[in-house]
Amino acid sequence: MGSSNRNSSQRLAFLDWTRGLAAVVMLQGHVFHSFTDKTLRNDGPYVLSQFIGGMTPAVFLFLTGITLAFLMDSRARQGQTPKQRMAASLNRAGFLIAMAFLFRLQLWLFAAGQSPWTDLFKVDILNAMALGVAVFTPLAVLQTAERIRWSLFAGAGIAAAAPLVSAIDWSWLNPFVRAYFVPDTNYFAFFPWASFIAFGITTGSAIRLLKDEHMDRAMQWSAVFGIGLVAAAGYFASIPYSLYAKSDFWLNSPALIFIKTGIILAILPLAFVWTRYASPVGSTSWVRLLGTNSLLVYWVHTELVYGRWFGRYKEALSVPQTITIAVLVIASMVLLAGLWRGWRGLPNVPELLRRYLGSGELAPQRAAGD
Repeated sequence: MGSSNRNSSQRLAFLDWTRGLAAVVMLQGHVFHSFTDKTLRNDGPYVLSQFIGGMTPAVFLFLTGITLAFLMDSRARQGQTPKQRMAASLNRAGFLIAMAFLFRLQLWLFAAGQSPWTDLFKVDILNAMALGVAVFTPLAVLQTAERIRWSLFAGAGIAAAAPLVSAIDWSWLNPFVRAYFVPDTNYFAFFPWASFIAFGITTGSAIRLLKDEHMDRAMQWSAVFGIGLVAAAGYFASIPYSLYAKSDFWLNSPALIFIKTGIILAILPLAFVWTRYASPVGSTSWVRLLGTNSLLVYWVHTELVYGRWFGRYKEALSVPQTITIAVLVIASMVLLAGLWRGWRGLPNVPELLRRYLGSGELAPQRAAGD
């Protein structure tokens, strides 16, 4: 098989694999959060689970920025006008906010009266994605090279402004609106979470300008820069003085944003090496499968883990029992994603439904290429 085929199938597979890795981390983190006994929540396994799990939203938002950069660049290469490119970006934001409200509506309905109506307006990660994509839509008018610089400035500015936004008295603002902008441990507010989308746009724009033969060197520099960013941000976070009168490291600190961004930049090269050189050409691993179906996995597992289905076990299991549940949940999500995609011989559920609805009966065999 020629190198061109390998490049076309594998060049950007590392992004799906990274998203899939984040999904695995998310699944175990949510299982531990939902099922671990309350008396065990100060112990090492639970603390480690939640600490690692804190990276997941940052990765998802960062990758959202990368795919948004790809959209803007591809539309520009197609010759679309700035207005058309902005419309495409706003359409993506509209899709995300629609999914966010549908997601909340489904959870509320399935709760059958055990969830307050205010949960319909909770600002979750899908809401943060939608708002960030909408706010960064004007970047679509720029050339890809210019977009690198301006998205980098935007990300740094949002991170730097987060402690200042926290210091302002927002009590006059409707709490549902406030949750979209003001840092809060219970929500994914624009400050500082949108920084990851902006930094993702920077990275995605840079990738679009690279030729395939330059990707290896770019990934090397990504690892070096990422590790350096973690070290530098960690150093400034540890010094005894600050530019801010008040800043909470775990809520609004720019240092934490840069540390997480550095970790992501260091993870991307590992995913690149694995998908480019270690996995068979054209194959889709179970990790990458989760990444290509991350919205489905996120939606279903949230109901499964936080819904009423296993209420008697919530906050009542030992660490070994919780680990067992985490493995089962991850395996079930891989199976779900496999059924959705027809992975490795599994029936492709959407295709089967299309055939059934289109012809009135299921076809006796799989179509070519399934």
